[in-house]
Amino acid sequence: MEDTIAAIATANAMGAVSIIRISGENAISAAEKITHKDYSHAAGYTIHFATVYDGKEPVDEVLVSLFRAPKSYTGEDVVELSCHGGMYITRRILSIVLGTGVRMARRGEFTERAFLNGKMDLTQAEAVNDLIRSRDKVNARSAVHAVKGSVQKLLAPLEEDLTQIISNIEVNIDYPEYDDVHQLTEEEILPKAKQWVKQIDQIIETAQDAVLIKEGIDTVILGKPNVGKSSLLNALLEEDKAIVTDVAGTTRDLVEGSVLVGNITLNLIDTAGLHDSSNKIEQIGMAKTMDALHKAQLVIVVIDASRQDAEDEKLLAMTKDKNRIVVYNKKDLQEVPGKLCICAGRGDVQALKDAIETKYEKELLAAQSDTLNNERQIGLAIAARNSVQDAIASLEAGMELDLVTIDLQKAWTDLREMTGKAGREDLLDEIFSRFCLGK
Repeated sequence: MEDTIAAIATANAMGAVSIIRISGENAISAAEKITHKDYSHAAGYTIHFATVYDGKEPVDEVLVSLFRAPKSYTGEDVVELSCHGGMYITRRILSIVLGTGVRMARRGEFTERAFLNGKMDLTQAEAVNDLIRSRDKVNARSAVHAVKGSVQKLLAPLEEDLTQIISNIEVNIDYPEYDDVHQLTEEEILPKAKQWVKQIDQIIETAQDAVLIKEGIDTVILGKPNVGKSSLLNALLEEDKAIVTDVAGTTRDLVEGSVLVGNITLNLIDTAGLHDSSNKIEQIGMAKTMDALHKAQLVIVVIDASRQDAEDEKLLAMTKDKNRIVVYNKKDLQEVPGKLCICAGRGDVQALKDAIETKYEKELLAAQSDTLNNERQIGLAIAARNSVQDAIASLEAGMELDLVTIDLQKAWTDLREMTGKAGREDLLDEIFSRFCLGK
């Protein structure tokens, strides 16, 4: 934290403009050294035109943006050099900056410093990474809300309720002789604890629905050979990714791709057709199909509308307990009344897209609400819920209140760990190591 750090904050590619970010106590003096200008009296939130020099040699004309502590992204003095976007010139300027005694930043170190300097909590820091990696409008909107502190606002009432219960119990235990201290009983704590569990259960359920949408739904396209699975994959992806022929068994391995259906991302897998076969290669392909089916969150069962048989019935029986959509392909040859019919070969799959959006309306609404944003946060919420449930069981068993507080304090710690108030160094290293350089 005492070092001044620098990194390229824009993409490592050719472009019109690149930005080198510098943060730390010596950020402004480093900028002065390489531009031969004095910024000691320059105010924060100002931009200055300058030339970067390597010794006496001019290297590039830049804009120098100054941000003075604590009113900056990291909470430290920050300088951003906007230079021309050539990869060579950008790296050369970074080398010149590092030559002033500035250290190369680690991955995610700028945002880590923002967290450690109190500019954001841990859920907000994670949301910065989510915003950078967002693939669609829903993910981007959710990340923006989280950057603004939506998770902390969601958790604050739960944390306050636990704090109130624990503090009241502790006062009763430590100062039983005080007449003006209300004596809590199990009958008073129990309904409060049960209500708390109901609240966090709702948050967990909403978050699990939201994460499904944010991460994309692992979707398997299943059917017998030559039913039109690959045509469906190509139609959804709007590209010829899978080979399509009239020969049965063309697909012998898994073919994958991601597609955005409305605001829902499907991680699609086209599988080998399931049927009886003595061909060893086809058998390997079908074994992979069964493994993909086991892991799938959604199964699209494709049936040939023009010729249904016993193989189709086997597939329907096999997937009856799976989350599935049954679609009848080749409606140009024959329509099946009352069924979802498409013609994948002609790209006529809108009915299927509509069915997918309808199926995930609840999850889509959850993803657009203020909610927990990843498995780490959900896991800590579940741990907190379980601890309070243990406290409830202890209360119902008639255990002493001082023993009950152990579980309540564990739940309180789990909630605070979610935002980094009670975090661990190894946890922080793991989270911030996933960031890109310069962020």
